[in-house]
Amino acid sequence: MQTFKSKRTGKIIEIQEIPMSSMMLLPPKPDVCQECAVKHDPRLPHNQQSLYYQMKFKMEHGRDATWNDAMAHCTEEVKERWIEGLKIHGVEVV
Repeated sequence: MQTFKSKRTGKIIEIQEIPMSSMMLLPPKPDVCQECAVKHDPRLPHNQQSLYYQMKFKMEHGRDATWNDAMAHCTEEVKERWIEGLKIHGVEVV
């Protein structure tokens, strides 16, 4: 356990880091996508910003999910449209 001194209050706080291997993720509701826990057309990307998707992906792959990961199962046409749409919102997919 690590201790830190708060700059604002001067109090000492203890922080315990919990390794990812000790987490358990409950399954999503049956009527939503089982990968991202969001209701969407199966031909569309998973919701890369879904907390469930982020945690599940990190637990399975040991790294953060990208939009490319979320779109991996999509057709090239769908990927192109989503990349264009994300770019309009300031998200660059590389």
